[in-house]
Amino acid sequence: MAGLPRALAPLRHRDYRLLAASMGLSLLAQGLWTVALVWQVVDLGGGPAALSLATALSAGGMLASTLLGGALADRVPQRRILLGVALLQTAAVGLVAVLSLAGALALGPLAAAALAQGVATGLYYPAYSALVPSVVPAGDLLAANGLEGVVRPALAMAIGPAAGGVLVGAFSPGAALLATALTSAVSAACVAALPTVPVRRDEVGSGLFADVREGVAYMVRTPWLLATLLFASLMVLVFIGPFEVLVPFAVRDRTGGGPTEHAWVLAAFGIGGALGSAVVASLRLPRRYLTVMNLLWGFGCVPMVVFGWTSSLWVMIAAAGVLGAAFESSTVIWGTLLQRRVPPALLGRVSSLDFFVSLAFMPLSMALAGPVSEVVGLTGTFLLTGLVPPLLAIAAILYWRLPADEVAHPLDVPAEEPAGPGTVDEPEELPTAGAGPWPPRA
Repeated sequence: MAGLPRALAPLRHRDYRLLAASMGLSLLAQGLWTVALVWQVVDLGGGPAALSLATALSAGGMLASTLLGGALADRVPQRRILLGVALLQTAAVGLVAVLSLAGALALGPLAAAALAQGVATGLYYPAYSALVPSVVPAGDLLAANGLEGVVRPALAMAIGPAAGGVLVGAFSPGAALLATALTSAVSAACVAALPTVPVRRDEVGSGLFADVREGVAYMVRTPWLLATLLFASLMVLVFIGPFEVLVPFAVRDRTGGGPTEHAWVLAAFGIGGALGSAVVASLRLPRRYLTVMNLLWGFGCVPMVVFGWTSSLWVMIAAAGVLGAAFESSTVIWGTLLQRRVPPALLGRVSSLDFFVSLAFMPLSMALAGPVSEVVGLTGTFLLTGLVPPLLAIAAILYWRLPADEVAHPLDVPAEEPAGPGTVDEPEELPTAGAGPWPPRA
């Protein structure tokens, strides 16, 4: 594999290939589960209220577990967490699959499985993010995150749901649930083949909640991290509700489209995200990485203005593609930045804070989108959605002096650099529990 292009360079490493396979299978299972859950609820005679309960339990499970999941990822070998997550998903979904195929499933066990899926997702993300730098050289982290950015929308948003729909249509929701459980089982097998990497800290704190407080304290005293998370949280608040709630109405009212046309818009967002991730993965990390990342997120929202004035479906589809490309390419840089600059002993907790902030503001944004649109109209709401984030991005860059920070902490390290925790912030920012060298890999 010596001749692999830059975007595929992480695949030279056996352990990363196993981890990437596990991640891909987990995303495929997520896509299968999304469709299987909906139609299983319908098959059981449930309506919107029943589906809302199941999805709310899943979201609540993620929100409740992600911060503790980050603390666990910094004190327990991440391989064990990922293996436990995959086995939990296999058991929970496998049980409801068997009950469904036997004609004995009720809404209660299905809702419990949705809760288990949410808890598993909340535990998975911090552990996965903390493990990647252990199996990939620092110079290949951008490419690794880019590959994930390509695979995630393809499997979770396209192939997984499509396969789930085929299984439901050809057989039953139980068959889609069984496929979900089997996919999770194969994911667990991939994780089981990984070596156990020691946690990257010399001492363990007094408890999980103390670990969480330590992660929050690090975030507050680290300007580039605090600035980006505050900006990103406000961007999510402004953007996600209009995109999820109001775009379907814009498609219907302005183009005369329906569910199929809305699906094309969402597919364009996913395809754009995959292409944007692939492009970033093939390049080096930008020298002005903080500035580029935040501007991509901020100005990437500008195409939302299009949904407020155009009556052309194809223009909306193009705008969604640009949105996806901007969002995913900046997310690739963000994931790499966390893995390169956050001290290894804190990476799980900081990743969980990032995940938590995104989850926390999504419901609020969705709840506000409708009332705001009734006050200022669809056009006014989309105008705000497209123009406020760029202003927030510029404010964050200037107020926290991010250009000076990225110059002081260059990350354009050659790709041949040995695997390791990468460049981190100054030693004085490291907490006592995280001090000490990271053990070399075999």
